[in-house]
Amino acid sequence: MVQAIDFQRMGFNDFIQWVPDDGKTYELHQGVVVEMQPTGPHELVGAFIIEELTLAIRQRQLTYTIPKSCLLKPRLPDSGYRPDVAVLDKAELVNEPLWKSASTVQFGKSIPLVVEVVSTNWRDDYAHKLVEYEAMGIAEYWLVDFRALGAVRYIGQPKQPTITICRLIDGEYQLERLVAGQQLRSSIFPELELMTDDIFQSTEL
Repeated sequence: MVQAIDFQRMGFNDFIQWVPDDGKTYELHQGVVVEMQPTGPHELVGAFIIEELTLAIRQRQLTYTIPKSCLLKPRLPDSGYRPDVAVLDKAELVNEPLWKSASTVQFGKSIPLVVEVVSTNWRDDYAHKLVEYEAMGIAEYWLVDFRALGAVRYIGQPKQPTITICRLIDGEYQLERLVAGQQLRSSIFPELELMTDDIFQSTEL
């Protein structure tokens, strides 16, 4: 769930100076401040994916890390996104001018993988963010639509829980759509043994 904040339009630099330390999550969409309000199941899915990826990072002793929160600065003016999961390459962060001051990254080499857990703002995840993450050069983008909220053109008919893996090939995302009972294949974590059902069932208490 998202809620637009009733502010005057805000530029990116003003936004990173403004963001309050109130425990809430905010994004900037073309000058409009948006408060992100995830549900409990949404948070469980994101946490499960972080746990699995963290284990893979440790097993391979990669220079990757998954910050609690970071801001992605796309090429779209006056915009800043906070993905549910962002895998960063620590070796590349020295090239990020806003990392130390505002935990913000803008270069695709710094962000090998981004995951968005799809919610009621699914149009942002399937359209705006996909285009912007592609333009940034992020090698892999997962859309985890565990509630089958996306339009039929994105997840097919009949609508069912779906994970879409977007891999950057020759500067463009090539999409693979996965449903129940299938295994994820990641170019960033090729040894990852993770089934779609593992993710879909992570909401169970």
